[in-house]
Amino acid sequence: MKRERLGSRLGFILLSAGCAIGIGNVWKFPYITGQNGGGIFVLIYLFFLAIIGIPVMTMEFALGRASQKSPVKLYQALEKKGSKWHIHGYVAMAGNYILMMFYTTVAGWMMYYFVKTAAGDFSGASVGQIKTAFNDMQSNPVSMVVCMGIVVVLGFGICSIGVQKGLERITKILMLALLAIMVCLSFHSIFMKGGGEGLKFYLLPDIDRMNKIGVGNVVVAAMNQAFFTLSIGIGAMAIFGSYIGKERALMGEAVHVAVLDTVVAVASGLIIFPACFSYGVEVDSGPSLIFVTLPNIFNNIFLGRLWGSLFFIFMTFAAFSTVLAVFENIISCTIDLFGFSRRKACIISGIMIFVLSLPCALGFNVLKDIEPMGEGSTIMDLEDFLVSNIILPLGSLVFVLFCVSRYGWGFKNFMAEANEGKGIKVAGWMRGYMMFVLPVIVLVIFIIGIM
Repeated sequence: MKRERLGSRLGFILLSAGCAIGIGNVWKFPYITGQNGGGIFVLIYLFFLAIIGIPVMTMEFALGRASQKSPVKLYQALEKKGSKWHIHGYVAMAGNYILMMFYTTVAGWMMYYFVKTAAGDFSGASVGQIKTAFNDMQSNPVSMVVCMGIVVVLGFGICSIGVQKGLERITKILMLALLAIMVCLSFHSIFMKGGGEGLKFYLLPDIDRMNKIGVGNVVVAAMNQAFFTLSIGIGAMAIFGSYIGKERALMGEAVHVAVLDTVVAVASGLIIFPACFSYGVEVDSGPSLIFVTLPNIFNNIFLGRLWGSLFFIFMTFAAFSTVLAVFENIISCTIDLFGFSRRKACIISGIMIFVLSLPCALGFNVLKDIEPMGEGSTIMDLEDFLVSNIILPLGSLVFVLFCVSRYGWGFKNFMAEANEGKGIKVAGWMRGYMMFVLPVIVLVIFIIGIM
C-alpha cells in the first residue's frame, strides 16, 4: 500500500505542533509556572527544551521518515537482523491507547465548559456554585460518557477522510483559529486593570522567589515540563516524519515545532496571570485554576461570557489537536499491523478507544471507589502516571539509544537522514552529547518520575 503524504510543509509543522500543543501547554504550564516562581522557571524551561526536547523530536522524525512506517513497524525496517528493538513498537502503540483512554475525557471537559459558558450557565453564579458545577459534571456519568463519546466519534470521523483531506485540513483550521483566539485573549488580559503585576510575576526572573521554593525543585519541574510538553516517546512524532519528503533537514523542523509549542504555552500565561492578579486569585491554585478560578474571573469582567466562551473553545481546540494526532498514530499502527483499509481501521480503533475510555469517564462517579494509587486517587491518575512517568521517558530513552548505538540504527545513519534537505542540521560535535549525556538526562527524568 502506497504511503499517504502531507500536502505541505505548513501542514506538517502545524500537525506536529498540534500533537505537542495540548492541555499540558494551556492548563499545566501556567499553574506549574505559578507554583515555581514565574519568570525564572520559564527561562530554565526554555533551556531544557533546547537540550532535551529538540534532539529527541529530531530522532523521532528521522526514524519515521527513514522507515516510512508507523511506530509499531518502524524498527523492523531499520534494526539489524535478530535484534529486539521492535518490541518497543508495541509498547509505543499501547502508550497511544492509554494516553487516549484519559485524554478523551479531559477533551470532553473542555467541550462541556465551552457549551456551558456560551449558554450563560455560569453568569451570575457565586464562587461556591462554580466550584459545585465542576464536581457535578464529574459526578454525572451520562455527561462524562457523552462528552467523551463525541470527542471519539468526531476525531475518528475526521481521520477517516484521509491524511490530507481530513487530518491536515482540519488541523490547519484548528491551529490557525487557536492562534488567533490566543492573540485576542492575550491582548484583553494584558490590559486588565492591575494586570501589570501579573506580567511582572510571569516575565521577570526573580532569584529570591526561586530560593524560597528551592532551586532543585524549580529545576526538576522545568526539566519535566520541557520533556513532556512535546509528546515525545510514544512515536507520535515518528508518524508525521513518515508522511513527509526529504526537502527539509529535520532538526530545523523540530525547532519550528518547539517554538510554536512554546509560543502557545507562554501565551497561555499571558492570558491567565494578568487576570489572576487583577482579581486577586492565587496563581499557584493548581489544576482547579481553569475550571473553578477562571469562570469566576469571566463572571466579573465586561463581556465575560464572550471571553469565557473564547477561552474554552481555545482549550477545546488545543485538546482536540492532540486527540487527532494520536488517533492518526493509532490508525496508522492498525493499518501497518493488520493491513486494514483506513475506514475499517478507524471504525475498529474508534470502538476500542470508546470502550477503553469508559473506566476513566466513570472513575469520577460509578467507579469512584476504585482508588488505584491510594486514597483520593482516580483511574485517570493511574493512566496518566503510566504514560507520563513510565511510557514517555522510557520510550524516549529507547529512541535515543536506537539512534546513537551501533547495536541499533547507529549515529551515522541517523545523522544522514536528519540532515537531508535544507535547514538547521545535526552537527558533528553533537554526537558526544547525544550518545552520552542525553540518555542520562532522560534516565534521570524517568527516575524522578517514579520517585
